[in-house]
Amino acid sequence: MEKNPQNDLVYPGERVDDLQNGLYVIQNPEKFCFGMDAVLLSGFADIRQNEKVLDMGTGTGIIPFLLKAKDKGSHLTGLEIQEECADMARRSVSYNHLEADIDIVCGDIKEAAEIFGAASFHAVTSNPPYMIGQHGLQNPYMAKAIARHEILCTLEDVVSQAAAVLKDRGRFYMVHRPFRLAEIFQVLMKYKLEPKRMQLVYPYIDREPNMVLIEARKGGNSRITVERPLIVYEKPGVYTSDILEIYGRV
Repeated sequence: MEKNPQNDLVYPGERVDDLQNGLYVIQNPEKFCFGMDAVLLSGFADIRQNEKVLDMGTGTGIIPFLLKAKDKGSHLTGLEIQEECADMARRSVSYNHLEADIDIVCGDIKEAAEIFGAASFHAVTSNPPYMIGQHGLQNPYMAKAIARHEILCTLEDVVSQAAAVLKDRGRFYMVHRPFRLAEIFQVLMKYKLEPKRMQLVYPYIDREPNMVLIEARKGGNSRITVERPLIVYEKPGVYTSDILEIYGRV
């Protein structure tokens, strides 16, 4: 069925972005649009068939859509506190006729265990706010500021609730900033989420890393695998073969 972006599901000021995988996502560029970090996280997350997956802070639902495009997981749920973003995500679910596969819930990450119940998911993904306090310049648009700064939830809120909703041996996947790596590991282990896999992402081969991808396992043993670095650009505007492969997979 050919999709028409000019329909009742798309509101003024919004656009329909083709994910190049058979799916589409509704976004409002004046509010917040997904970035490469969400794509890299969906490629890094090792989601298996017949698993229930929760994406915490789903925004417009991009990670559930990217995971679904890979036919991963029996059911995907996105949790988003901002009703406007959650509404866009719900309309994207309808736009793609995925009502049987993806649920969007408007709610607070800090109440995830109360909303869904303990030990409800095999895997949890999250692209949480990176900045605390005055780290970085807060965006004047509240929707973008909430997505980037710890205004409504902290790293500990995300990790503690992920641990609560995960089944035993369940997996938590997160993308974050390397400058908070020591704190991230400390908080993960506080809530019995053992770091198992990590990959640093570099914009260029001669620059410092600006993202880190982490997998942690609930109740896992103490052993971590550090994967080879992921370089984004060969030169300005030209992706490396690794990045092109990830985009091709998702």
